[in-house]
Amino acid sequence: MRLRALLETDALGLRLLGDDDELDRSVRGVMTTDLRDPSRYLTGGELVLTGLAWHRDAKDSEPFVRILAGAGVAGLAAGEAELGDIPADLVEACHRHRLPLFAVNETVAFATITEHVVRQVSGERAGDLAAVVDRHRRLMTSGPAGGGPEVVLDLLGSDLDLRAWVLSPTGRQIAGAGTPLPGPVGAELAGLHLAAVRSGRRAPYRAAAGGVTYSLFPIRNNSRSAVPASRDVRESVLSDWLLAVEADASDWPAARLDLLQGVTQLIAVERDRRDAARTVRRRLAQEVLELVQAGSPPTEIAARLRVAAPVLLPGLGTAPHWQVVVARVDWDAQGASAGTGSGIAGGPVAQALLEEILVDPAVTGPDSADRIAVAHSGDEAVALVPLPAAVPPSADAAGDTDPDGPGPSAEGPALHADVLLAAVHAPLSAGLADDGRLTLGVSASVHSPEGLRGALEEARHARRVAAARPGRVCAAGHHELASHVLLLPFVPDDVRRAFTARLLDPLRDYDRRHRAELIPTLESFLDCDGSWTRCAARLHLHVNTLRYRVGRIEQLTGRDLSRLEDKLDFFLALRMS
Repeated sequence: MRLRALLETDALGLRLLGDDDELDRSVRGVMTTDLRDPSRYLTGGELVLTGLAWHRDAKDSEPFVRILAGAGVAGLAAGEAELGDIPADLVEACHRHRLPLFAVNETVAFATITEHVVRQVSGERAGDLAAVVDRHRRLMTSGPAGGGPEVVLDLLGSDLDLRAWVLSPTGRQIAGAGTPLPGPVGAELAGLHLAAVRSGRRAPYRAAAGGVTYSLFPIRNNSRSAVPASRDVRESVLSDWLLAVEADASDWPAARLDLLQGVTQLIAVERDRRDAARTVRRRLAQEVLELVQAGSPPTEIAARLRVAAPVLLPGLGTAPHWQVVVARVDWDAQGASAGTGSGIAGGPVAQALLEEILVDPAVTGPDSADRIAVAHSGDEAVALVPLPAAVPPSADAAGDTDPDGPGPSAEGPALHADVLLAAVHAPLSAGLADDGRLTLGVSASVHSPEGLRGALEEARHARRVAAARPGRVCAAGHHELASHVLLLPFVPDDVRRAFTARLLDPLRDYDRRHRAELIPTLESFLDCDGSWTRCAARLHLHVNTLRYRVGRIEQLTGRDLSRLEDKLDFFLALRMS
């Protein structure tokens, strides 16, 4: 279709800014972005939609437009919701590069434009496959009426003889038509996809697994509300879905590539629906986590769990046992894109990743994570996982079973740290590349609200044990912990107060008088396992400043943070405070 046809469609709310000399350009797809440099995602012929979140001042427009023109995009449409009138410097840059520029009325959603273009392009390019786009609205609903991504994949198979599967970033099959993709092949393809994304290659990616050639297409969110103002691919690389097609797309004509890009946009609608469905579970997990961390009465926590249990385990007649899983994703500062530093929000990345890791890899479908409730606090994600009681709790108390082992127990099959990461270790390592790290800790199961605080501390400490190990993906379980972690919640209050006052009160007094932030510095130093460079990067301090603060801590307390015994004392004091 032509740009002129879009301008003449009143429902799209487009207003041309500049000359009409280039309106006969062909539009082959849509790409929504707020990246400063979206070149890796452009193949040419797109109508680029942007909310202008990348625009900080006048000098930003020229490089952005130059990148689009160099990639051969058909035109640029800028939303008026963010800045109001389109900046004059952007209009001038588009004029210099002969790139058609449109203003999008703030009342028109980018999703409306995307749907219209996909519908028209698919109809023109694929004949009978216009039925794919006609199902767009139905894909936004759940249940048999909508059909989900399988509707699109079925039509790809019947009309183009293409076998295709939608995979999660760990290689788990979310949707497929016909024969399921073998688990090891899915994991290998996911790893190849993540490695290609991290290397900056342009999609689709050609990959070979099990002696078969595949083409891998990223599936990204296209709605205006969900497009992040992200400047670093690492913020989404571990959560994006992919479409794996059993074919070599390197010699495909443009029309077929356009169709597959349109299919990924339609499947992204299913991703939006899945994410929206997780909102309730995330909120429940966040509420429970805040109550546990605040030391709320067990009765209040129990009331909140009674609300969560029917949502996570519909139809369950008895209260479940619970396990806590803590995950953290850390990135090296030197791996960040220009201008981003190391300030990647780790909590949301870990939350999305933990939601995927906790799904049984043998289970397919986008709704298989209904039992998973994950919150994030700071840079870590915390999962509350219910375990339905399988046999009376007395069996476990008598020592008949191992609650952390693979067999049945008092709380049914419990999570085991090593098993959790066994199936996803390879693809995640590819996504983390040489600048990322995932560490994960798993608590023992508990069957009462009183045990959740201890379980949370247990999982956090297990994660720290994992962090001390080499490797990009590491996990540790409760059975690997020293017993003091389990005992902390039961230390008498008077002993707790005396112990923490002796070590921490001098630091608190100093912080109060000088605003020196010695307590936060001590917490970060211990959390980084005494690493000067990692701690300085986390606190955004020079290493010398960090050394001065640690020296002041040692001077005020008479302790030596190079000694394991003193580190342990501070660790216990902070945990009990």
